[in-house]
Amino acid sequence: MPFEIMVQSLIYGIFVGSLYGLIAVGLSLVFGVMNYLNVAHGTLLMIGSYVSYWLFSVYGIDPFITIPLVMASLFLLGSLLYIGFFSSLAKFHSEVRIKNSLLVSFGLMLVLDNVAILLWSADERTITTSYSGMVFDFLDLRFPYVRLLGLCLASMTILALHLLLTKTYFGKAIRAASQDWEAASLMGIKVSRTYLVSFAISSALAGMSGALFCLSYAVTPVIGEAWSIKALIVVILAGLGRIGGVFFAGLLLGLVESVSVFFVGASYQEVVGLVIFVLVLMFRPQGLFTR
Repeated sequence: MPFEIMVQSLIYGIFVGSLYGLIAVGLSLVFGVMNYLNVAHGTLLMIGSYVSYWLFSVYGIDPFITIPLVMASLFLLGSLLYIGFFSSLAKFHSEVRIKNSLLVSFGLMLVLDNVAILLWSADERTITTSYSGMVFDFLDLRFPYVRLLGLCLASMTILALHLLLTKTYFGKAIRAASQDWEAASLMGIKVSRTYLVSFAISSALAGMSGALFCLSYAVTPVIGEAWSIKALIVVILAGLGRIGGVFFAGLLLGLVESVSVFFVGASYQEVVGLVIFVLVLMFRPQGLFTR
């Protein structure tokens, strides 16, 4: 195969992988801090996409400018969802939290999907801007402006999250609560508030992923389940609760899927991720980026 085509596929794999990593970071944050398995995380991405589409189509706001508004909206929505559905699970043991959060979030996903159909119908929605088809050519390689800017924003967001978790008092509180919430509570950390803000941040990251998603893909109310599965695959690749390697695991999955097109075809591209998911669970269940 031509070398340029392979390199171009790898470039697009990095672009897609950055979106995988961004959506998976929020899921990993919730699981690592609270031991909640939120399978409705992809549904929050779907809602973020529709909010961005609505702001663009009704008010003419540029999709990239809508990202702070979408993140703020999903932060608020995540806070309400946690207070209404997930806060009562904090009193249970870790294993019970995982099981109950799985059931609660699955039911929540079904409800939100149907609400989205009622609000926006099942038709596909896309955002087309004046710069949607613009590309930057370099060494016979094509870099779409939309994907390139999305990669930069995703990388900066992950860096900001890393600095929040490692350089601030609240970040230390999050890490303390994830290791031993009872000891953290004895040290004066308000665990309930830490859980609430962590879940809201996770929802805001899903909203940002949705705003970037709708710039490159068509949006429908049923995309949430597929992207929840994709995020879960990335989290398993990195290691459950290991936030540090999630973004790189997303990049890895994007690269593997892009290369697999040449060997198994585009029809089986999605299967490759599931095969890797099973292999990691069989031979390295602690994840690829965990010691």
